[in-house]
Amino acid sequence: MSQDKIEVKDVTPKTFNPKTHKTKGDRFNPSNRIYVRESKGQFQRLRRYGGWFLLLLFALVPWITYGERQAVLMDIGNQQFNFFGTTLYPQDLTLLALLFVISAFGLFFITTFLGRVWCGYLCPQTVWTFMYIWFEEKFEGSANKRRKQDAGKLTGDLIMRKTAKHFAWITIALATGFTFVGYFVPIRDLVINFFTWDEAFWPVFWVLFFAGCTYGNAGWMRSIMCIHMCPYARFQSAMFDKDTFIVGYDVKRGESRGARSRKADPKELGLGDCVDCNLCVQVCPTGIDIRDGLQYECINCGACIDACDHTMDRMGYDKGLISYTTEHRLSGKHTKIMRPKLLGYGAIFVLMIGLFFAQIAAVDPAGLSVLRDRNQLFRVNELGEVENTYTLKIINKTQQKQEYKLDVKGLTDVSWYGKQTVNVLPGEVFSLPMSLGVQPESLSSPVATIEFTLSDNHDFTMSVESRFIKKL
Repeated sequence: MSQDKIEVKDVTPKTFNPKTHKTKGDRFNPSNRIYVRESKGQFQRLRRYGGWFLLLLFALVPWITYGERQAVLMDIGNQQFNFFGTTLYPQDLTLLALLFVISAFGLFFITTFLGRVWCGYLCPQTVWTFMYIWFEEKFEGSANKRRKQDAGKLTGDLIMRKTAKHFAWITIALATGFTFVGYFVPIRDLVINFFTWDEAFWPVFWVLFFAGCTYGNAGWMRSIMCIHMCPYARFQSAMFDKDTFIVGYDVKRGESRGARSRKADPKELGLGDCVDCNLCVQVCPTGIDIRDGLQYECINCGACIDACDHTMDRMGYDKGLISYTTEHRLSGKHTKIMRPKLLGYGAIFVLMIGLFFAQIAAVDPAGLSVLRDRNQLFRVNELGEVENTYTLKIINKTQQKQEYKLDVKGLTDVSWYGKQTVNVLPGEVFSLPMSLGVQPESLSSPVATIEFTLSDNHDFTMSVESRFIKKL
């Protein structure tokens, strides 16, 4: 056998592919910062207006009052969720489960139909990131200017502008932390107690925690969250098909790409409509080149579409070189909108919404639970009656003070020791110790099945089963 060594040839490319935006360095490396260029157009207006609407909704809802309390408050300490006139308790958590299912299938339906538009238009990471970029542009200038400044020396003027930018970022982060925690703690008390150093440890901790997360995610991590940490980007492929609307580049029309003057005929030059201006890359918040094809980092924000349409308009070409399209359409085939997977997601989505509202309609305005005294199952009182002791827990789930009447069924000639009419405040859990006494001869069996009933002044009645014990 020959002992000659096999020559190893280095096939590593010496130059980067000129048809892609990838330059020296790894664009997936978190240390490689992306300087996002401002993009204007119809999709960016839609994204901006949608983002502002959601921001205002998020910020204002905790400050809305209903009656004498915060309209929307998930009060974990008291284990109740107040939503305007309705109060939900842990036993109503099936509604929360249904809400999660609705959200999941709604997301599946939208993704199958329109791709990752949630990520591009409504995701909090995207909304806050673009808001932080806006402040960055106002204080430090355009993307090219910021890149040159960061590559050069740190001047006094740049320090002042960066300080102002970070102050704005921190202010937004703190406002976000206060608002988020304000959904779980009364927000008016939270703000006052926080700044007067009178708040408890955990609310303060969570305000600062979420403020820190907002500052770090939107100010520094940005696309790292979308590319490296967000699980949605990983499993979206299970919902995509060739009829899903995505941001796509028309290769047949665009290639071969290259620079030319406005008056030049691209066909005579052997060129496509793409002038290789790279604006589609510069405006992308995740730093990809859509001309490389469908990539999981694309969040369907449409920034590259607006940038490309602007260039096409200046060159006198038809818009739509980059557009919301499908893989079938790009390959010249027909796009099927109504298809089994989309209809299946839609049907389950509608069904879950129906179940959710049916469950809400079935929520009782009051709750009653019965606890027997386990220390003494029964006793004989001074009247010779067999007496059983109970604790009734009455929950007022409405937002108004209610009067409830209590009674028992299943016993004859029963004596009720305790209140039979109680007034319960909104959201209060009223504890009522009471006893039932029955003459022994009235009981035909050692253990009798009874029902405690609760009624209000609005024709609402509910009952809870329990036991009356005569002897073991």
